[in-house]
Amino acid sequence: MTFADYQNEIYLNGLHGVVPRLPMTYAELEPPAQAAMPPSVRSYVAGGAGDEHTQRANVTAFEQWGLVPRMLVGARERDLSVDLFGMRLPSPVFMAPVGVIGLCAQDGHGDLATARAAARTGVPMIASTLTVDPMERVAAEFGDTPGFFQLYTPTDRELAESLVHRAEAAGFRGIVVTLDTWITGWRPRDLAVSNFPQLRGHCLANYTSDPVFRSRLAKSPEDDPAAVVMHWATIFGNPLTWDDLPWLRSITDLPLILKGICHPDDARRAADAGVDGIYCSNHGGRQANGGLPALHCLPDVAEAAGDLPVLFDSGVRSGADIVKALALGATAVGIGRPYAYGLALDGTDGIVHVLRSLLAEADLLMAVDGYPTLADLTPDALRRVG
Repeated sequence: MTFADYQNEIYLNGLHGVVPRLPMTYAELEPPAQAAMPPSVRSYVAGGAGDEHTQRANVTAFEQWGLVPRMLVGARERDLSVDLFGMRLPSPVFMAPVGVIGLCAQDGHGDLATARAAARTGVPMIASTLTVDPMERVAAEFGDTPGFFQLYTPTDRELAESLVHRAEAAGFRGIVVTLDTWITGWRPRDLAVSNFPQLRGHCLANYTSDPVFRSRLAKSPEDDPAAVVMHWATIFGNPLTWDDLPWLRSITDLPLILKGICHPDDARRAADAGVDGIYCSNHGGRQANGGLPALHCLPDVAEAAGDLPVLFDSGVRSGADIVKALALGATAVGIGRPYAYGLALDGTDGIVHVLRSLLAEADLLMAVDGYPTLADLTPDALRRVG
């Protein structure tokens, strides 16, 4: 089986009058998915910072690169597998952390649905700290697919250590520390509806299930939900500095990945500090407007990272985008809004459809253009367009 076989599966089903239930492109997927979401969830998922220029630029940045076709290389067999933190994964794709993914599902348990999609596709999930269901329940759905835990580092170090140790015990295979969200960016769509899900008590299960967090409350979370929100708000944002890295490194033996690195000097300094991976991302344009598209930062970050693996997200909408990001230096490429929209429309099946479509397109592109392995996708495979 290859990822491209999804194309044959669809065509063969068509002989029996069966057509895909969901759209095949992001542009067609987005409108019905947004319509299926409550307004508060829709504004959170679809919105970005400021006038959303950077969010749009993340997407259009991929249009500035073109893959150069190479012929007569015999790309009948393709290998999209990748080594990541000592694990052999079937593809270089992962599901990026989405803090309200739990609310995107019609049954309100999107974290579990995403984990089940990971189990079915072999595409790892990075589970957010902000989940509807506790991390232990999420990890239990991964099957044989590895999962990662994304940490929003609280100001309470004992709580941070508890969250990390719980992730270790649950079977997560790495800790992804998000650096750019200790304070929320200016998000007009959310402001227009006065909506911040966590302040309404949503997606706080990892806190309310944590013994350290619970010990900080006068009453149980079930008896005083307002106190949960107030305490969460006081400890959520931790503006980490380089001085915090030795502590973060000391609290886990799992691979430690820093998310939000977009400058090569930061990548070099992180590598010198003993982290295991660099995650180049601008949070999909949700945190800071007016910056560079993350894709423009990727080549310099990848070069500065040296031998460290480089994860990447922000603006990925197609299989062609995945291939281009790999050619520009990414070791693995994260999908965000596309899988959230698949989830909104059809739960786990919707995510599986989106992931299989993206991987099939990437696989077929490598076949048609003559790039049989990921090692063949180097910067020389691309040319600037225009």
